[in-house]
Amino acid sequence: QVQLVESGGGLVQAGGSLRLSCADSGRTSRTTMGWFRQAPGKEREFVAAITWNGSRTRYAESVKGRFTISRDNAKNTVNLEMNSLKPEDTAVYYCAAGLLTAISMTPDYWGQGAQVTVSS
Repeated sequence: QVQLVESGGGLVQAGGSLRLSCADSGRTSRTTMGWFRQAPGKEREFVAAITWNGSRTRYAESVKGRFTISRDNAKNTVNLEMNSLKPEDTAVYYCAAGLLTAISMTPDYWGQGAQVTVSS
């Protein structure tokens, strides 16, 4: 059973930075990992993904150049560095494990979510 646990969310002012981390149960070392987010009243949307060896990444257009995804398989973690945050980045961010696609990923497992709030 895959278990994903997010940490690092919080409140930040616009223009600031936050780092999200996702710890997995150790069964995802050869699995694509990624992040999705869901804002109030909106559907969950893809944010970023990274293959098991870090050789390929995917980003939503809205976060390109501001967010960076990375992973440390020795520590079974995947991280999302978020810079130049905007109020529209406010959402619950979900860690996911699954398969890489041409432009995003298909999730098979989800974490419980971490709140990120960006104030203007």
